[in-house]
Amino acid sequence: MHELGVTESIVNIALSKAEEAQASKILKISIVIGELSGFVPDCIEFYFESLSKETIAEKAKLDFNIIPSRFRCRDCSTISSPEGMLWICPNCQSQNMEVIGGQEFYIKDLEVE
Repeated sequence: MHELGVTESIVNIALSKAEEAQASKILKISIVIGELSGFVPDCIEFYFESLSKETIAEKAKLDFNIIPSRFRCRDCSTISSPEGMLWICPNCQSQNMEVIGGQEFYIKDLEVE
């Protein structure tokens, strides 16, 4: 249910930026979500529908760009995108992995009129 809070932030940021641009309507909000972020696009869309009612963001399209997880092996520096929850280096089989991608969550851009 943490999507409710972030969706409130998405709506507030979008409305603020649209106001700065003197826009009359928000058409699309592009959102980047890392696959390790824990956020679920369907839940965000569900909350967005009710939170944006009677605002210039009502009926705006949410466009999600999902960023895959990426890891760097601390032992051999191999960068990989593991499948499932096995975070093992495909090169040296080490489990000494560092997350370098997939935790992102931000608004990339807005389309307004």
